[in-house]
Amino acid sequence: MSFQFPSPSDDFQTQAQNQFDHFMEWTVIASIASGVVGLIATIAVVYAIIQCLKKAGEAIPAYAQLPTTEKDHKASKSFPSSREVEVVIEPASKVQGSKTEFATMERFLSNINKEKPIRFSPEELDIITWDYSTILGSGAFGVVYKGELSNGDIVAVKVINSLDMGMEEQLKAEVGTLGRTYHVNLVRLYGFCFHRDKRALVYEFVENGSLDKHLFGSQNHDIEFGKLLEIAIGTAKGIAYLHEECQKRIIHYDIKPENVLLDMNLEPKVADFGLAKLCNRDNDVAVNTHFRGTRGYAAPEMWKPFPVTHKCDVYSFGILLFEMVGRRRHFDDNYGESQQWLPQYTWDMFENNELSVMLSLYGMEEKDREKGERMSKVALWCVQYKPDDRPLMSTVVKMLEGEIEISPPPFPFQNLVSVKPNLTRQGSSTADSDTTLSRETSYPESGSKIKRKTFEIEERT
Repeated sequence: MSFQFPSPSDDFQTQAQNQFDHFMEWTVIASIASGVVGLIATIAVVYAIIQCLKKAGEAIPAYAQLPTTEKDHKASKSFPSSREVEVVIEPASKVQGSKTEFATMERFLSNINKEKPIRFSPEELDIITWDYSTILGSGAFGVVYKGELSNGDIVAVKVINSLDMGMEEQLKAEVGTLGRTYHVNLVRLYGFCFHRDKRALVYEFVENGSLDKHLFGSQNHDIEFGKLLEIAIGTAKGIAYLHEECQKRIIHYDIKPENVLLDMNLEPKVADFGLAKLCNRDNDVAVNTHFRGTRGYAAPEMWKPFPVTHKCDVYSFGILLFEMVGRRRHFDDNYGESQQWLPQYTWDMFENNELSVMLSLYGMEEKDREKGERMSKVALWCVQYKPDDRPLMSTVVKMLEGEIEISPPPFPFQNLVSVKPNLTRQGSSTADSDTTLSRETSYPESGSKIKRKTFEIEERT
């Protein structure tokens, strides 16, 4: 057997063949890779072009674009033809309330300026109210009209008929107080008109009207009691803001259901600041030289030339609470003698541990009676005769919300009690005679005083 070594020529051919195969493999790989990279680059370029075209199209105002479809062509008929298109850039100084989109800073400054009351001219009020075509209500002060601002906000325009000094003082009080405040539970003052021929105030429009219509009118049971408690809390928060959070304390002087407005969601807004007064916090006392407020809701100190503080609003709010619990006026002579004046009736029932009985007579469901008792106790605290005995409105909010325990209120009507001893036939009282003590209660309603003897106690010494 013979063994042959491969010749050198065979080795060279084998190596050459292997190198050629490797070269072809790398060539194929490189071709594939370059094709993929090229495809990706092409896609990226096309995408970038499309995005640039999109941005360019959006940058052109709608009314300056040429119609590209039948729909666009129809929409463009109200504008000039393509050869007549004129691109208009709105100036940044466009009047306030315009719907035109401003630059970010201009919009920011505009929003800040909206917080301040605007002075309207009589001509502007004509436009806002559509020449006073829709009446919302009227009263001794004048007429309230519905209107709309240029930004679409619906407003109520109170036109003051009387131009005497008293009405001007009320107008100044409204602008001077509401113009300083902004709170969700206070009605917003958009602006005013003070002209020799016209005085007017422009408020936000509150859809559901005043609270009294829901308590005493045909709608007196359209609000469930749980929501009434929320309305009471919101009203208290608004008053607390006036008393405790404003730079200068504001006394409203006329808290009552007619001055609590309800918006679309039944959120309360305290309104009508025509009697309001600003007070420095270091001097919270004003001498009341004449009667202010509404009879029956005004605190006892309001009837006399005594110092008056913000606690007079607390008293008025207490009367409001009684009416919200009973869904009736605080005084009604259609009821029996013991129930005519709600504050006294509530105290009598509280003193006899019969608040739940009273609430059931009101038709209140059992699930709401704890809330009703809470509101009744808070009301008794609010109507305390001495202003210092009445709580702060921030404390009232906490009591209504159940955050703090309500201690039993003391007897609140010391001013309505007189003790009269029986006299002997000679006109003098004797130590060994029978003495009759009678409590006579006066109900301050419409300026009249209706008295009744509530009890008699015979004492024998």
